[in-house]
Amino acid sequence: MSNPDSFIDEVTEEVRRDKLFALFRKWGWVGVLLVVVIVGGAAVNEFLKAREQRQAQATGDAVLAAQDADGAEARLAALDGVAAEGDAAAVIGLIKAAEAEAPERADELLAAIESDASFPALYRDLATLKRVMLPGSPMTADEKVAALDPLLGPGAPFRVLAEEQLALAEIEAGDAEAALARLNALMDDAEAGDSLRERASQLIVALGGTVE
Repeated sequence: MSNPDSFIDEVTEEVRRDKLFALFRKWGWVGVLLVVVIVGGAAVNEFLKAREQRQAQATGDAVLAAQDADGAEARLAALDGVAAEGDAAAVIGLIKAAEAEAPERADELLAAIESDASFPALYRDLATLKRVMLPGSPMTADEKVAALDPLLGPGAPFRVLAEEQLALAEIEAGDAEAALARLNALMDDAEAGDSLRERASQLIVALGGTVE
């Protein structure tokens, strides 16, 4: 390569470096800002995760401490003092309903969960099912049927349990024929577990039916 060519290459390389440095001087702050945002965002995310974990642990500890109180009323009072939101609040509500000695009080607590649209559907459906299953439930047979009907959709998490409770409500209402048909369908339901099938077969026999 001749000296003029070498000189031209050196000048070209120098111009490229100058342009690159000028570009860095003009836009380098953008890259720095992106790094700061990414690193800062990751730090904030880790902080929020740690805070949520601490809050969940504190809530769990408070619930466990409440369970150690002497007597149902004392446990309910202690649970009332546990601050919680979202899923945790729904779970605490279900625990309080289980602690309530009077069926009316338990029904009231479950109804509050059932009607709270801020809770996930899973907890609201579970509250509905537990309301129907309460010993001494204040609900009539027709009210139970109406409450359970929305739980029968395809893929609903408590569908087969709701079918069983519907059969019991139909028996309570005096419609043994409908209950037998529902119980026999449960015996052939792929989603029904062995214990549910066992209960269904006992009811079928009690109603005068036969189990194939």
